[in-house]
Parts: sequence; structure tokens; C-alpha cells
Amino acid sequence: QVQLVESGGGLVQPGGSLRLSCAASGSIYSRDVMAWYRQAPGKQRELVATITSIGFRNYADSVKGRFTISRDNAKNTVYLQMNSLLPEDTAVYYCNVLRGPDNYWGQGTQVTVSS
Repeated sequence: QVQLVESGGGLVQPGGSLRLSCAASGSIYSRDVMAWYRQAPGKQRELVATITSIGFRNYADSVKGRFTISRDNAKNTVYLQMNSLLPEDTAVYYCNVLRGPDNYWGQGTQVTVSS
């Protein structure tokens, strides 16, 4: 089992930055893929970014060049640095660990981009 706890969300003005963190308790294996998803009101949950244990990254087109995902395997933590935030980035952001057929989710952290 893996428990995930996100932090770092909040209210930020357009153009601002936030850094999300996700701490995992329980074992994180080298084959696990860690990711961030988000869900805006009235919309489906969407993939934001993924990162493998060796640092291979993938991003949604909507965040490329603005968001950076990183991972500290020693601390079992994944981060999402979000720059140049837009109002359309407003959503609940969820941390995810994919292990074979199993998905583990955090409780989510709210990010609101508004002036």
C-alpha cells in the first residue's frame, strides 16, 4: 500500500508560481511511475505530468514549458513546479503512483489562479 499526501496548493495571481509536493509513505519501487493529475469543476480528471524513476518526463500540451515535474527517490517525494500560471490552471491537483495495474491517489490540493 502507498499513502500519498499533497501540499503546496493555494491562491495565486495569473502569472504567478506555485510548487506542489507529494510525500509518499510506504514503499516506492523503482518501477513506479509518479504523476500529477488535475480536475477542474465540471471537467474530467486529466493527466498533467509523469516521471519515471530514471527521470523520463512527459507533459500535457497545455502545461509544456510552464510546469516541471521532479522526483526525489530518497525522500519518496514528487514535486510539480508551476510557473506562468493561468486561470485555466485552476483545479484540484492529485498525486498519483502507478504500479503495474494498481493506481494510488492522494486526497488532492486546490490550486486557484485568480486576480
